[in-house]
Amino acid sequence: MAELTGRVYDIQPFSVHDGPGIRTTVFLKGCPLRCPWCHSPESQLFEPQLSWIAMRCVGTDQCKDKCIKACPKNAIEYGETRKDMNEDGTVKSIVQQIHVKRDLCDNCGKCAELCYPKALYICGEDYTVDALVKKAMKDKAYFDSSGGGVTISGGEALSQMPFTLEVLKKLKEKGVHTALDTTFFTPWENVEAVMPYVDVFLLDLKHMDNEKHLGMVKVPNTVILENAVKAAKAGARFEIRVPIIPMFNDNDENMHATAKFCKEQLGDEAVEFVQLLPYHSLGVTKHLRISDTPVAAAVPPSAEKMEHMKEITESYGLKVVIY
Repeated sequence: MAELTGRVYDIQPFSVHDGPGIRTTVFLKGCPLRCPWCHSPESQLFEPQLSWIAMRCVGTDQCKDKCIKACPKNAIEYGETRKDMNEDGTVKSIVQQIHVKRDLCDNCGKCAELCYPKALYICGEDYTVDALVKKAMKDKAYFDSSGGGVTISGGEALSQMPFTLEVLKKLKEKGVHTALDTTFFTPWENVEAVMPYVDVFLLDLKHMDNEKHLGMVKVPNTVILENAVKAAKAGARFEIRVPIIPMFNDNDENMHATAKFCKEQLGDEAVEFVQLLPYHSLGVTKHLRISDTPVAAAVPPSAEKMEHMKEITESYGLKVVIY
C-alpha cells in the first residue's frame, strides 16, 4: 500500500504571525477559492507548477541556453534583456533573460533541474506524513521556549484530507501546539475530524454578504459561517483573520456585520482576537512567476482606514490587532 503523501509549496520556519510564539508554517497546495488579491497564487492549483523569478535569472555563459535546450516541449525561449546597474549608475551587467511559453509548458521540471540560481523551480513537492513532521520537529526547541508550534496553512489545508489530519495527529503525539489556517470551505465532517488535534484555528472571513462573497472569490460563504458556528459550539478557539480589500469589504457595513458575527455567533470564549490584514500587492508580482497574464493591483488601505476598521470591531468588545 502506497504511503500517504501531501503536496507542499513552502515551509517557513521562525514564523511569528501564524499563531502564538515562534512557529514553523507549512503551506499546502490547492484551494477552492479564487481570491483576486491572493498573496500566494501558486497555492491555488493542486498540481506542481513551474515558477520563474526574473531577478534570479543571471544569463551567464555557464547557464545560457541550458534551460532552453533542456525543455522537451520547446516551451522556453529568449526573453527580454535586463540591465543590472551599479550604485553609481553605470551598467554592472547585461542579462539575456528567458521567457516561458505557458501554453506549451507541462511543468515537467527538467529546466529547473539545471537552473543553479533557482530562477526556475517547481512549486509543489510531495511529502510523506513522517517526513514532514520530522522536518517541522527540527525547531521544537524554539516552539517550547516561545510557546509556539506548527501551523498548517495553504491554499486550503482541509482540501488535502486525510494528509492534514494525519500530520496534525502526529504533531499532537509529539506534544506540539498546532494551528490550522483555513477558510472552512469544506464539509463539516473534515472540520469535526481535525478539531481534537487543533489548538487554534486561524479562520479567514472575507465578506459577510453571500452574493458578494460568491461573486468575488467564486464560492459561497454559507458553509464557511455554518462550520464556524458549529466549531465554536464544540469548543474551538479562533484567531479571526479579515483581509481589508479596497472596493470589496472595506466598508462600515461589512465590518459591523463581521464583528457582530464574531461576538454573537462565535462568542468571547471562542474568539481570541481579530486580525485585520491590509491589502498588499505581493500577489501581483508572484502571479507573474507562474503566468504571463497580469492581475490588477489595488491601492492599499490607508493607516486611517485600518484604524477606523479597528475601532468598529473593538466597539463590539473584541480584541483587535492590525498586521
